Amino acid sequence: MTEEAENPVEVPSLIDRYFTRWYKTDLKGKPGEDHCVLQHSNRICVITLAESHPLLQEGRKIQSINYQISANCSRRQNKVSGKSKRGGQFLTDLAPLCRVTCTDGEEYTVFSCIRGRLLEVNEEILQNPALLQEKPSTEGYIAVVLPKFEESKSVTQGLLSQKEYEELVSKRCLINPKSVVEEHL
Repeated sequence: MTEEAENPVEVPSLIDRYFTRWYKTDLKGKPGEDHCVLQHSNRICVITLAESHPLLQEGRKIQSINYQISANCSRRQNKVSGKSKRGGQFLTDLAPLCRVTCTDGEEYTVFSCIRGRLLEVNEEILQNPALLQEKPSTEGYIAVVLPKFEESKSVTQGLLSQKEYEELVSKRCLINPKSVVEEHL
């Protein structure tokens, strides 16, 4: 057997090759409600759930996902046009993107985590909510946000790097081993 066959080279995923992972943890003071921002080199950011988010834990079943934030604000009504993506809703770092309701009645709000213009929301998760849990970094993403050009370098300030996030999750596991997912990291 060749050495290559014995030690197959692990090819990084598309996400790992082209995006940098950034994390916002314990949003709005709620332990474990962690979000992930996948930042591409072209400034575009994809908002997803972090591996440790309660929605991704065993036994959770999603009942509904709603992009209607208030009576006057629906993220689905977002319209962008042109090369510079004019017209998209401007989001602050704590702007709600959607609300996810589980079959047990628990409700979670997913936040933008960064400032920028909303380019799109993921309509697919409305028809197939399981994508949010099964493929959170790919088909189950929440939204795509474009930071302002002048803010693109500083948009990740206040977010944790992949390494910092993994260290935080490890510490959580030491403190309360049942509450956080180790196997996902």
